[in-house]
Amino acid sequence: MSLGRDPVLIFLIGYSFTIAVYLPAKSAAMEVAHASVAVVDEDDSILSGRIIQSLLPPYFRRPAMIQFPQIDRVMDEGKYTFVIVIPSHFQADVMKGLRPTVEVNVDATAMSQASRGATYIREIILNEVRSFLGTRSKTSTSRDGTPGVTLTTRARFNPNMKSSWFDAVMQIVNNISVLAIFLTGAAILRERERGTIEHLLVMPLQPFELMFSKIWANGVVIILAATLSLFLVVKWMLAVPLAGQIPLFVAGMFVYLFSVTSLGILLATVVRSIPQFALLAFPVFIVMNLLSGGNTPQESMPIALQRFMQFVPSTHFVSFSQAVLFRNAGLDVVWPELAKIALIGFAFVTFTLIRFRKMLAAIQ
Repeated sequence: MSLGRDPVLIFLIGYSFTIAVYLPAKSAAMEVAHASVAVVDEDDSILSGRIIQSLLPPYFRRPAMIQFPQIDRVMDEGKYTFVIVIPSHFQADVMKGLRPTVEVNVDATAMSQASRGATYIREIILNEVRSFLGTRSKTSTSRDGTPGVTLTTRARFNPNMKSSWFDAVMQIVNNISVLAIFLTGAAILRERERGTIEHLLVMPLQPFELMFSKIWANGVVIILAATLSLFLVVKWMLAVPLAGQIPLFVAGMFVYLFSVTSLGILLATVVRSIPQFALLAFPVFIVMNLLSGGNTPQESMPIALQRFMQFVPSTHFVSFSQAVLFRNAGLDVVWPELAKIALIGFAFVTFTLIRFRKMLAAIQ
């Protein structure tokens, strides 16, 4: 394989499974973390003090105490993401059964934290008021005034809802797809441009053997790189607890690569140069990436689009990867997804082989 003599491709593979996995997981976190907050406490009561003390790390930094006239200036300077104004007589009004208003000023330019942080602050204030009054949270009340249903939420598989855990694994899944498409397609087109295929055609080799040599060689490289990335980047550097069986994931990746590398070869038979291939392959990958369920849930898509994506292998591989790596699903659970990937892969390989034979016949 010519990969060892191509430093650009080696750098691309290394970058895709190291930096391109680590940076999005660390820098694109959507949860609230160390948000700056200031408080205008005009009540200076026990209840307002409890609210201020409840704004704790790692969600918020230690609150800064400011005066009301300072609000506009500190918000214009971008010094604080949130400024909470607790009005005077707040505790007294709460104890009288009134509904005093707590003002929360939000710097909405901090998009990743603004909406969620405001929700966190709202829940913190409500919980402290309920605790202060000695009441419990009630989600509903029956007609006679007795407590109704109380909703208790527990997060499984990611208790702290850290987006980095999810993003890191999805980056690997997406990079497997893009590299499988581009490496195999570029290998075919490069040999075609350099005339290497003509030399291969004089040898006693069948088109089936030529095509599968590209699938096998590029697939092994991607499997090794992705497996190392799971252990070194995801598990060690990002400290993501992978609950599932890595050998089962590797086996599923092996099945998936047959279909997606075949897709790369198929696209290479349609065009005649690498720039043309890039223009064709990028839209295909973007559709696979955005609609496979790794970025947005399939259930939120139109029914017709959901049905169409069932014929795309990346949809089932994303579902398989999430089940194995996050939920520790075994083969008895994920075998339907593996079967679908294998069937789609067989169809892709068959159609690609037909196209590949026609391309070789045209070259001869």
